[in-house]
Amino acid sequence: MPGSGPQRFARIALIGRPATPELGEPLGRLAALLSQRGHSLTTDEETAQYGGLGQARPVDGDALGAHADLAIVLGGDGTMLSIARRLAPHDVPLIGVNLGRLGFLTDIAVATMEPAIAAILEGRYTEEARTLIAARVEHGETVAPTAIALNDVVVNRGGSGTMIECAVEIDGRFVYAMRADGVIVTTPTGSTAYALSAGGPILGASIPAFALVPVAPHALTHRPIAIDDSCEIAVTVSRGRDAAVHCDGQSHFELAEGDRVVMRRADHRARFLHPEGYDYFAMLRRKLHWSATPDSAAPGT
Repeated sequence: MPGSGPQRFARIALIGRPATPELGEPLGRLAALLSQRGHSLTTDEETAQYGGLGQARPVDGDALGAHADLAIVLGGDGTMLSIARRLAPHDVPLIGVNLGRLGFLTDIAVATMEPAIAAILEGRYTEEARTLIAARVEHGETVAPTAIALNDVVVNRGGSGTMIECAVEIDGRFVYAMRADGVIVTTPTGSTAYALSAGGPILGASIPAFALVPVAPHALTHRPIAIDDSCEIAVTVSRGRDAAVHCDGQSHFELAEGDRVVMRRADHRARFLHPEGYDYFAMLRRKLHWSATPDSAAPGT
């Protein structure tokens, strides 16, 4: 079993979802628990504004990875996506406490967070490593800085409401040309997000694969494709006045006709720690209401 307590994770970062009034109380509870256990605490400057964090040292968000052996994130999946991308290059594992809606990545409830996190700190946990996508935009001879996505990279139409035309290549080989609202390139993590609503497959979290999922294609023969995540994927916009590319719905770049979005597996992976006995398929059943009747699947259940 992994080591326990401060010897295993001496430095812990506490990170909360911005602009969340109810965040202060659970943050204070968690800070008290960790301080009693002897961990040194740090936090980002936004979370520090909530107070109640005792001796937690605020640092710039981009520097958190250099000051933490573990990060605990209080928020929803969107907050976790942002923090996971930032900390993946530092190999810092993450624990998620759910203050959002679905909580695919933040799977610990606030009501049970103290015993759940104490058990993880004592070495009783399940660890997952999740693949990320590195995406770059090529505009002629100009190449934009690489953006990272944990969920997905989406090339789609803009506000004009007209379809775009794009060409897809895999490892330099032409695969298809398509008229559509767009195309989603998703990791296994993102396969339960936007790609799922567009008819894409759910990829098991440990499967080394990406899926390409068309969004409202004009030809119904265009279907989702799963490929090995060692492949390089390129999407070129052939026609589309105001197309754009979105990474995790949080980084956005405008695209002109002829622009090429090149995607590959990122060099780093995100690490997640779950309570002991975590079951990916049980999580899917619960979040997606697979075994629920219409009555029991009502909002709030």
